[in-house]
Amino acid sequence: MTDFPLNVTAAAAVILGALYIFMTLRIALQRRGQRIAMGDNSDPQLAKKIRGHANAAEQIPLGLILIGLNEAMNSSPTALTLAALLIIGRILHAIHFYSEDKPVRYRAYGMLLTILSHLLGVIGLALGLIL
Repeated sequence: MTDFPLNVTAAAAVILGALYIFMTLRIALQRRGQRIAMGDNSDPQLAKKIRGHANAAEQIPLGLILIGLNEAMNSSPTALTLAALLIIGRILHAIHFYSEDKPVRYRAYGMLLTILSHLLGVIGLALGLIL
């Protein structure tokens, strides 16, 4: 393999991409099984999964951008920390949305870690630009 400058970002994208595909397939299979072409047909479990999927679509891109930019600024340790926080956060968040019996704390911890990853990513970039 050639020397790729964004290995941490690429690894995070693989893991988060796989999680996103899993979430997408779970929704598609449930819709197919219930013969729902669009929306959630007032099914609260399906609505919950759709919202979790949408949240992933909202949060993952910014996280990957922040990881990549921090890594590109020659801060691989920061990028690795951001990636770990984002991946763990997104997995915890998904567990809440895709399991019927998991408590809301999985969602709360997942968002906390996601926001922490974003915040540290922004701080890392700001410091990299200043210093």
